[in-house]
Amino acid sequence: MKFHDKEELESMKSIETEAWVSVNNLKEEIKKAKKAAEATLTKSERMNIHISPNDLRRLKIKAMEEGMPYQTLVSNIIHKYLIGQLQEQGEQKDVWAIAHQEKILYFR
Repeated sequence: MKFHDKEELESMKSIETEAWVSVNNLKEEIKKAKKAAEATLTKSERMNIHISPNDLRRLKIKAMEEGMPYQTLVSNIIHKYLIGQLQEQGEQKDVWAIAHQEKILYFR
């Protein structure tokens, strides 16, 4: 008989007692997991940045919510920005465009 650690035994018990519930968007969740795995395995260049402790904490929280390492999340954000797929949510307007339209001098 194969040895199982505590975590494995808990997982097996939860499966046997049908404690698992399928998500509504299973195909989308599978796609996200595959994308995260591919991004993790892809070779890449190293980059060092300075980031505030608060931003790093929030970044790590977002990465956990997405189910990926925070470094992968940063890489995905940069990639999406560079290919034009990163967009703001909601009706937020670009402050720079508004300032330019109103002929207000504004420095970012």
